[in-house]
Amino acid sequence: MMNRVLRLPVFALLSLVTAISPAAAEVQKPGHAHILVDTATGKILEAENPDMVLYPASLTKMMTLYLTFEALHSGRFSWERRLTISKNANDKEPYKFAIGAGNTISVQEAVMGMVVLSTNDAATAVAEELAGSEEAFGQMMTSKARALGMTSTVFTNPSGLPDPRQVTTATDMARLGLALLRDFPEEYKLFASRGMTFRGMRFRGHNAFLVQYPGAEGIKTGYTKASGYNIVTSASNGNRRLIGVVLGADSGNARTQEMITLFDRHLGTKVSQ
Repeated sequence: MMNRVLRLPVFALLSLVTAISPAAAEVQKPGHAHILVDTATGKILEAENPDMVLYPASLTKMMTLYLTFEALHSGRFSWERRLTISKNANDKEPYKFAIGAGNTISVQEAVMGMVVLSTNDAATAVAEELAGSEEAFGQMMTSKARALGMTSTVFTNPSGLPDPRQVTTATDMARLGLALLRDFPEEYKLFASRGMTFRGMRFRGHNAFLVQYPGAEGIKTGYTKASGYNIVTSASNGNRRLIGVVLGADSGNARTQEMITLFDRHLGTKVSQ
C-alpha cells in the first residue's frame, strides 16, 4: 500500500456506470478508513481500508464546489450571480442560511456557506441553478467523478444529506481533494477560511483541524449517523503539502486527533531531515 501512487488521469466523461450497485450500497455497513497522500507526487504515504465503500455525508459538497468553480471559470456563474432559494432548498436541515424560500443569495455567499458552515440550502440552490434539479445534478456530479478517476463514488444530491445510494471511498475523496487543488488553486485558498460574515452576522466554522494544526488549509468535514465523522483536509509545512482523508471516526474530536496523528507522522521534523 505504501508504494501506490494516487493519480488523476484525464478521462473522457463516461456514462453513469458505477463500480458498485445501489443495492450493494444499501447493505454496506459504515466502517472506518483513512488515507494520506503527497500532493506533489500522488504517493500514498499511509492508508487503512482506502477502498472500503462508505458514506460521504457533507464531503459531498466538495464536488458541488468543484462544479461551482468550474461554472465560475466557464462564465456560466459570476461571484455576484443571484441564486434563488427554492422551497426545496429552504427545507434542507440542519445547516442552512434559513433566509426563506423565494429569497436570494450570491454565488459567493453560497460558496462560503458551503465551505465554512456546510449550508445545505446553498448547495441545493447551486444544484437547481446548474442542472434544474437535485437528481440531475447528482448525475452531473457522478459523471465528473468518473472523469476524475473516482471509480467507486456515486452522488445523488449536492449536500450529502442521507441517501443509501450516495457512497464513496477514502481513495476517491483524496482524488477529489487533489483535483480541487490542481484545477482551482486560487479558489482552493478559500478552504482555509475559519469563519464568514453573512448579512452582518459573523459565523465560525466547525473544522477543528484548521485551528489545531499548524499549516492546516482545510477542505471539508461531514457527519451523519450512517457515515460517522468524516474529514478531508490538507496541510503544508512550507516545503511539502499532504492531503488526508478520515472516514467513519467515532466523534468530531476523534476525527481531528486521527488526522493530526497522520500529519505528525509524515509532515513533522522527520520529513525535513
